[in-house]
Amino acid sequence: QVQLVESGGGSVQAGGSLRLSCAASGDSYKRNCMGWFRQAPGKEREAVAAIYTGDASTYYTDSVKGRFTISQDNAKNTVYLQMNRLEPGHTAMYYCAAMSSRQCWGWLDVRSYIVWGQGTQVTVSS
Repeated sequence: QVQLVESGGGSVQAGGSLRLSCAASGDSYKRNCMGWFRQAPGKEREAVAAIYTGDASTYYTDSVKGRFTISQDNAKNTVYLQMNRLEPGHTAMYYCAAMSSRQCWGWLDVRSYIVWGQGTQVTVSS
């Protein structure tokens, strides 16, 4: 059984930064790839970034490249999402998710993930 617990969300002004954390526990083979998603009110959940825990390869959507950074601390079984230069358009619930696929095959698709955290709210004001 894999469990994911997000933290680090909050309210910031535009231009600010936040670092989200996702603490994982349970079967490691079920979380070879860890992803971050976000869902704004009235919109579909969308991928933001992913990391292959085996070699720390990272993947980003074009909208966050150069602004967001995904990383991991294997000793703590924790994945992070550093978000810089935040804008009001980044306001959403952010979710951490895990899947067993190596090299994060299918990381953009919500259906690829087998476990989800409860989410952490990020609100960016102008």
